[in-house]
Amino acid sequence: MKTPQGRFNEKRQSDTEGASTSEWRGRFPYSEIISLLDVNRPLNLAESTSQDLTVGELLDLADLSSIRKLKLGYGKSAGAVELREAIAAVCKVPAEQIITTQGTALGLFLLAFEVCRPGDEAVLATPCFPPSRDCLLGAGVSVREVKLSFENGFRLDLDRIEASLSPKTKLVSIASPQNPSGVQTSRADIERLLGLMERRSPEALLFVDETYREATYGSEVAMESLAGIDPRVVTGASVSKALGAPGLRTGWLTVMDADLRARLTIAKMNTVISGAVLDEALAGVLLRNREQVLAPRRQMLAGALKELATWCDAESRRIEWVRPNAGALCCLRMRADALDETAVSRFWDLLPEHDLQLASGAWFGESNRVFRLGFGYLPPDRLGSALSALSDVLDAVTI
Repeated sequence: MKTPQGRFNEKRQSDTEGASTSEWRGRFPYSEIISLLDVNRPLNLAESTSQDLTVGELLDLADLSSIRKLKLGYGKSAGAVELREAIAAVCKVPAEQIITTQGTALGLFLLAFEVCRPGDEAVLATPCFPPSRDCLLGAGVSVREVKLSFENGFRLDLDRIEASLSPKTKLVSIASPQNPSGVQTSRADIERLLGLMERRSPEALLFVDETYREATYGSEVAMESLAGIDPRVVTGASVSKALGAPGLRTGWLTVMDADLRARLTIAKMNTVISGAVLDEALAGVLLRNREQVLAPRRQMLAGALKELATWCDAESRRIEWVRPNAGALCCLRMRADALDETAVSRFWDLLPEHDLQLASGAWFGESNRVFRLGFGYLPPDRLGSALSALSDVLDAVTI
């Protein structure tokens, strides 16, 4: 029988074809989440982004004359000046504190690779986006995971984090809002965490992935970025999620410490040299016009979240969930008193027959009773059909 994660991996690209998790020898652990790049079923509830922005929509916001004149030489090592200025306006920090990266995950990898040495440790809050864990392991860091619980609404467990901190800790990594749950950490808890780090891990940095921060609902105001609140805080984000442009592969780090910025810039130079100048130019256009792009997306997310909440209420005998604070994603769990382990296994087996796609909790460090459901990727007129199909699968497997 296939594993719950493996059921999604219906085809593999040539670079992973034939490799099983038991045989995998790569520096980076193999993760089944790679299947999301290869499989896209009609009722895709696995994606964590809002709807993909089109090139045409983005070009409508751009000054095409300047784009046409763009020279496709190497970009600047820290990132295009115009892009860094646009990011600085979003994060409310000076532009010189910005380093662009090819996505947030690369930023975390470079940070871990640069600040951690053999024998050093990183403390990681899980469940998490698999590359957030695997890039630390790929960088050779010893990772101490602090598992947040479904029962506690995936709130940051400061007591357990404190117990995991030591003088060996050089990096603490969290996401706010989290992936897969969409749960946000308050600024007060961030400040308490910094206090714990000061006492137990005085050399440690705190990395905060803010990728979903601006994906709020309706008229809700996004939480202020944590960039610039403390020299020990490095934030990361990208245009991938709230703005719907993962194909631009453009993210960034905010770094207050000048020495660390210089080291990270050299690390970037020695891995990817620079960002793609076209990607960075378009990302700058997107960020300068972000409110025009975000406003309708926030309305769609608000409507989708309301529809999902209604469905969860109707399915409360079989499903429990943690309502998200931001992002187009959340965690649901199949109730043990309604579905036994055999039913859970059948649930994953039946999804393809109903054209459904979900992200298994096992990918993120949870059990396969949990799944991440993305409610912003499908057009509004198809979300209801997908949720109805999900109810049909639950009907087929309920005890």
